[in-house]
Amino acid sequence: MKRQPIDLSQLNLPVFRSWDQEWFLLTAGDFAAGKYNAMTVGWGGFGIMWKKPMALVVVRPTRHTRGFMDGYPDFTLCGFGSRQREALEYCGSHSGREGDKIAACGLTPVASETVGAPGFEEAELIVECRQMYRQDFDPAFFLGTFIEGNYPNKDYHRMYLGEVLAVSGTARYRGSP
Repeated sequence: MKRQPIDLSQLNLPVFRSWDQEWFLLTAGDFAAGKYNAMTVGWGGFGIMWKKPMALVVVRPTRHTRGFMDGYPDFTLCGFGSRQREALEYCGSHSGREGDKIAACGLTPVASETVGAPGFEEAELIVECRQMYRQDFDPAFFLGTFIEGNYPNKDYHRMYLGEVLAVSGTARYRGSP
């Protein structure tokens, strides 16, 4: 995939559609050591925190990727075109504990520019992040009555905030300065 670095001031990312309909592939670990795992995510966000650009992702304790998020300092979020929809569905419904799901879905891991976690050759967008904060959700602080319904097994997410260090993408993600 032909990606170019994108300055954050020029990033054109429809965040609600990206998270809700297109999804991202969250990957944590060490590409050089061959120790990493990925999972499809559809809940998260982007914004400014502590005067820094941040990505927010959440991972349940039952997910294999959670150990990689807790054991490594950085992660990537990769956006794909519709041709990789089946690969994202596979990565969201199969565990890396049971085998090499990246190989099984046909994606090609590649070294990132600034972090140890890999991106993917087929990705149209790669967001490279360094973790700055993590916190488990505490149901005592849920204010919306609908929230608890997302946790019938009481497997509350851990939230991760990562500083966005680099972004590369196709022309689709490049806006005007």
